[in-house]
Amino acid sequence: MTVRVRLVVAYDGSCFHGFATQPGQTTVAGALKFSIDRALRDDVALVCAGRTDSGVHAWGQVVTFDTASERFDAVGLQRSLNATVGPAVAVRAVEVVDAGFCARRSALTRRYRYTVLNRDVPDPFLAATTWHVPDELSIRALRLSCDPIFGEHDFSSFCRLPKRDLGASLVRRVDDARWIDLGDGRLRFEIEASSFCHQMVRSLVGTMIEVGRGKRAAGEMAGVLRARQRSQAGHIAPPHGLCLWSVTYPGFDSAQPDA
Repeated sequence: MTVRVRLVVAYDGSCFHGFATQPGQTTVAGALKFSIDRALRDDVALVCAGRTDSGVHAWGQVVTFDTASERFDAVGLQRSLNATVGPAVAVRAVEVVDAGFCARRSALTRRYRYTVLNRDVPDPFLAATTWHVPDELSIRALRLSCDPIFGEHDFSSFCRLPKRDLGASLVRRVDDARWIDLGDGRLRFEIEASSFCHQMVRSLVGTMIEVGRGKRAAGEMAGVLRARQRSQAGHIAPPHGLCLWSVTYPGFDSAQPDA
């Protein structure tokens, strides 16, 4: 008899070439699978809620896999994984879920956070998780730049076009987008959508920072969106400021798996 297991995983993406397994590269999925296979003496197939790029972090990544029920012990597996993949990766929760649950297909929304350190002087203790922008930024302009992206749009201007499936839809539904002033020079962009195109959040942030710097008007965001041309958007923000914060499912939010 097999069981479907759900993990909630956090990781510092600095030392990984993204989440997905890649030959010859150190990845989050590769490290997890190696440790899971060894702990359970099995060859599991991992499914994740969202593939993060090289250098991108996560707090609420969700992973599912199937394994034999006689080999599974939630407490023991969590301890084993955290001892072998930590501290760069932390398995925050382990539980058996319904066989129909899928980390990717069952997800309702995904929420990302991007943090900017807007100070004259960088902070070495925040360097791995924030983008240092010393130029003066207008929080009002940043907030106004969010308005045009709410709702369902074609985000071709704000993503890398798919290499394999050239006909894939780049239409996404954005449910929430906001800039938050955390104080002490820290600004956070939060965005929630049904799903995201490749590099979509970083492209949005890079363009919005140009608005915050006064190099673009906030109203230009709507025109960039309508153009459906990557060349119309700004530079892509660096990966280390980005974090996959949470994934929501019916009755479950990965940011707070025990709530």
